Amino acid sequence: MLHDILRERINAELSVMFLDDYEEFTDAQKATLAKYVTNTSGHIFVLRNLPEVIKGALFSRYSRSTLGLRSLLLKEFITNNEESAFGAITGESSQGNPQQEQSAAIHKAQTFYDRILDGYGDDSIGELGGAHIAIENVSMLAAKALEDRRIGGSPLEKSTRYIYFDQKVHGEYLFYREPVLMTSAYRELYINTCNMLFDTYSRLIPPLTALIDSTMPKDPNVSKIAYTAALRAKVLDCLRGLLPAGTLTNMGIFGNGRFFEQLIHKLNVSNLAELQDIGKRMHEELSNVIPSFIRRSDPSHRTHNSFAEYYATMQHDLQNAAEKNTAPIEKNFTSGVKLISADADAVVKVAAALLFPFCNKSLEDILHYCKKLPDEEIAQILDAACNARENRRQKSPRGLEHANFTFEIVADFGSYRDLHRHRTLTQARQLLSCDYGFKIPQELVGTELEEDYVTAMHRAKEAYNEIAKELPEEAQYLVPMAYRVRWYFNVNLRSLQWMCELRTSPAGHPNYRLIAQEMAKQVCKQFPAFERFFKFVDYEGYNLGRMSQEQRKAEKQLKTALT
Repeated sequence: MLHDILRERINAELSVMFLDDYEEFTDAQKATLAKYVTNTSGHIFVLRNLPEVIKGALFSRYSRSTLGLRSLLLKEFITNNEESAFGAITGESSQGNPQQEQSAAIHKAQTFYDRILDGYGDDSIGELGGAHIAIENVSMLAAKALEDRRIGGSPLEKSTRYIYFDQKVHGEYLFYREPVLMTSAYRELYINTCNMLFDTYSRLIPPLTALIDSTMPKDPNVSKIAYTAALRAKVLDCLRGLLPAGTLTNMGIFGNGRFFEQLIHKLNVSNLAELQDIGKRMHEELSNVIPSFIRRSDPSHRTHNSFAEYYATMQHDLQNAAEKNTAPIEKNFTSGVKLISADADAVVKVAAALLFPFCNKSLEDILHYCKKLPDEEIAQILDAACNARENRRQKSPRGLEHANFTFEIVADFGSYRDLHRHRTLTQARQLLSCDYGFKIPQELVGTELEEDYVTAMHRAKEAYNEIAKELPEEAQYLVPMAYRVRWYFNVNLRSLQWMCELRTSPAGHPNYRLIAQEMAKQVCKQFPAFERFFKFVDYEGYNLGRMSQEQRKAEKQLKTALT
């Protein structure tokens, strides 16, 4: 009885707080709004069935209006159809081809939407609308450039471990025919070397599959479907190093308008013809959906022209500075992972940052206090932040972000491709080359298959060296994924924890598992107090790492089929 009375009082209080029915709409207006919002009366609702250009403009006006979003949608968009072209854009007034009519309406009403977005006066408005874009038959080298924009976009690329890359179309392997190379004296050398790499890849698949099947036979308790999938993944993981960076791939990206605008700016000023073409085509397609968000990245727009001038000058000046200042430095060919920079006060900084949200003292004073604490008490503070963690998906507090580390890594391009996808950090790589040697899969070492693999790598290096003398950037397309590349990671402890625990899971590729394990080991060695934050790092090695995941997948599929 008391509970019911309290509930009634709470509901009464909430009604005064304008959480429900605080806007007045007619039945007709509610019926119209119901098409575009999940709730016509509550204070929390989701937009639906609205194109990105309308959602972005609507939120832009929302921040500068006293009206609720539903009232604003009615007043300035739905009933302002002549200016906003709302009916045509949403398809409500379609009389023929809705896609063509929508695209035409968006362009016709672009001045209206440009005015709203420009009136907001902040680039962040570009983050309120987005699009899904498919980018097919681009090189793996180009895919890395597309994924290099860290904030505002979510890319997903075709996997080298689930799909065979030896298919032919019209009798040709699928690798990028770089226009500069195709019109140069290196045309035949490039094509023949890429064909040789794909031939070797394709030729080694059957014998390697048989070899691994014989050395790692199926357990009777494992389903054939799971074993076959894990075996295929193991074989393709071993052989992906033969694929050149020019191998064609597919990818999808979801990003907001600001992300795409900045990405297209960078693509347009690239030295590589492929990236310039991708930028042009992306702008054309996105202009059909979110034109107001990406208009400034048009090559003819003054904003892009200004950016292009700045970028060219900056690149030129930095290149000159690098040639002047790094020439005396002897080139280091050592491969592996090395922690080259870390803050000596990292532990106490993390401890202070962990305490800060739970008190009313200044961070500076807390830091001074923590510096005086004995190790045992610092350990208690750190334990409080991690003792309750039960799995890697439970994120640690942001206080861990006060410890930063810089790693230099020289490892195979395949591993770079995988680790490059982590975005809450700073990283940069040098041009792909064959200077640092290549990684030989352990499964091939000492077998009759090793010679074919090694021979293909040496032939690729010879071709690369010849082309790179004149065309170093274009020569990157020829570099097999097994060859090492130099790059750096500047990463905080929280992001490193997430990456190492994720990338050492049994299902991961063995090459990047070793890199992630080594990064965690080096941090823990230099800062033993941080070892507690890496308790879900898996330091074990696995023969068929995907087996357990494929088995769970097979069991789930069987269960679904039976129900």
